[in-house]
Amino acid sequence: ERRSVLAVTEPPRFHSQAKGKNVRLDAHSRKATRRNSFCNGVTFTNRPIHLYEKVRLKLVAVHHGWSGALRFGFTIHDPSQMSSEEIPKYACPDLVTRPGYWAKALPERFAVRDNILAFWVDRHGRVFYSINDEEPILFHCGIKVSGPLWALIDVYGITHEVQILDSMFAETMTTARLSTARLSTCLPQSSHDSANFNNNELENNQVVAKIANLNLSRVPGLATDNHIIPCCPNRRQRAQGVPAFLDTDLRFHPTRGPDITFSQDRMVACTNWQESNRTLVFSDRPLHIGESLFVEVGHLGLPYYGALSFGITSCDPSTLRTNELPADPDFLLDRKEYWVVYRAFPVLNSGDILSFMVLPNGEVHHGVNGASRGMLMCVDTSQSLWVFFTIHGVINQLKILGTVQSSPVTVSPSGSPGGSQYDSDSDMAFSVNRSSSASESSL
Repeated sequence: ERRSVLAVTEPPRFHSQAKGKNVRLDAHSRKATRRNSFCNGVTFTNRPIHLYEKVRLKLVAVHHGWSGALRFGFTIHDPSQMSSEEIPKYACPDLVTRPGYWAKALPERFAVRDNILAFWVDRHGRVFYSINDEEPILFHCGIKVSGPLWALIDVYGITHEVQILDSMFAETMTTARLSTARLSTCLPQSSHDSANFNNNELENNQVVAKIANLNLSRVPGLATDNHIIPCCPNRRQRAQGVPAFLDTDLRFHPTRGPDITFSQDRMVACTNWQESNRTLVFSDRPLHIGESLFVEVGHLGLPYYGALSFGITSCDPSTLRTNELPADPDFLLDRKEYWVVYRAFPVLNSGDILSFMVLPNGEVHHGVNGASRGMLMCVDTSQSLWVFFTIHGVINQLKILGTVQSSPVTVSPSGSPGGSQYDSDSDMAFSVNRSSSASESSL
């Protein structure tokens, strides 16, 4: 039956009208290229997709420097009925927070040039995907299959150009293969590579609507909890290179995401691993130029994706209202203050110690367990700068160990002390708001 359907069905194409403003299609509507920026790349298929029909996409061009990769899924809404004004900047969260849209992010590990992504929905409303015809991965459940379904494809982030290939039909999942697919969705982060914060949010189905205009105002300091929360109880011996004596005057600011719990001294921040998504935390004072901040990470060892993100802002956290802090710090980039977000840390182990330092020339350098990892970003040092983190996925604890005022660092021409192996900006993935000199671009 599926073969007969395939025989009379024209391969899908991209919808010629329902597309984001940055999308350009080729003459046959089989190739979609995103021009400018990293978003406004939402596209749809020109016809409904059959149950078990594989939507096959070749990743023609991948440009590193942004964070996040292709978002894909299905919708019950006919794209032909959409006006251009109805196509938002993002599939996630703008579309998926509306009824009848289902999409999530492709882990960045799989967003490799010439990879072929195939995804389909079965009669039970389960969405699977595979890379290069390897074992299917269970991606989503609960799709409404009682009516037509159009494929939704957001050419987002590092994914720059995709091409629709001819259709194929997937086999019905046997019990054994379904078990394998279910396990594939729960692989530890080390097997999937770390996705950015958005990917982590989407994998856990904790999508939040974009906050277009935050109206944040000063509120009194929040009371902290009356118990001490242990951090990293099984931590290994402190790494070499961490100073023996650290100043402990820097703590977490009382203003924090509602899913964060502090220790009594505000040196430890913890999340509820199962339900947390709004986990922004800030330093309670600006970081001084040349001062190194040391923090220790901890996690539960559970198979969840995502980890830490780090940022710097000129915004005094006291001016922010806790209950309006977003889950994704990128939603703060439209504010008038200076915000920079970095989301591409490597896989971290419980007990790892990270260091961050702002140099006089604006370069922000970091290290792991006493070893320098080079430059993360450049920032504007003409104003006071607070640091902030989001704690998510496998990382559920963050402890401030202290600070130390460092001696001047000799910066190599490559931009990193000693020209380390981490100098290549292929590892960089961060966002800067319009208050900086690089709005909506990769530095």
